[in-house]
Amino acid sequence: MNSSIRVAIVDDHAIVRQGLRTLLTTMGMDVVGEADSGISAVEIASQHQPNVMLLDIRMKNQDGISALPHIKAASPHTAVIMLTTYANPTYFSEAVRGGAAGYLLKDSEPDDIVHAIQSAATHSYLFDPQLLNQAMGQPTINIDGKSKQNTFEMKEDIPSVDEQLDLIDPLSDREIDVLKLLAQGLTNAGIAEDLQVSITTVKTHVSHILRKLDVNDRTQAALVAARLNLEA
Repeated sequence: MNSSIRVAIVDDHAIVRQGLRTLLTTMGMDVVGEADSGISAVEIASQHQPNVMLLDIRMKNQDGISALPHIKAASPHTAVIMLTTYANPTYFSEAVRGGAAGYLLKDSEPDDIVHAIQSAATHSYLFDPQLLNQAMGQPTINIDGKSKQNTFEMKEDIPSVDEQLDLIDPLSDREIDVLKLLAQGLTNAGIAEDLQVSITTVKTHVSHILRKLDVNDRTQAALVAARLNLEA
């Protein structure tokens, strides 16, 4: 599988690019381009159409967050993984809204970076669980509103922003209210209290939301809300 994965590396530090290139070529991946700025990243995306791009955030001549939508426009099928030193929930949320397929820290284990690229190439989404929880203001919780252990990989695709906009249309006004509160990290009990309805009613709404958005759990639903910039 690795030999068919075409990767671009974007970082303004040559030593970082060299290290990543060595890692990825050793693993049999094809590094098709390198860049040191957001502007150059867009050019690389347009020219080489990589399967996956590793994208730094803080760079000269346009940062990664600002470049992200232009990269996606230039190469819609490229999965972009933010690879950064910044464990910043705001950056994380902006990256998710911009269409990033992953957000990893540069101190991640090499095997985790390789796994992230492999998963992104098959359209799975990977995010650092601690940052995900900070950005969403919640522990990972299941449909019953109970805490569960977070998982590193979201094994099913999250629909694209355009698909999400289509999917959200069937949601009722009350389901949208529930989704907004869910994205704030409220449990079912908290949502029930806020909306003055029963917990059973909330569970029903959450079940309908997951089905209509075509996602597997509340965390993925919260990511949809974040990418659509839904606000309570």
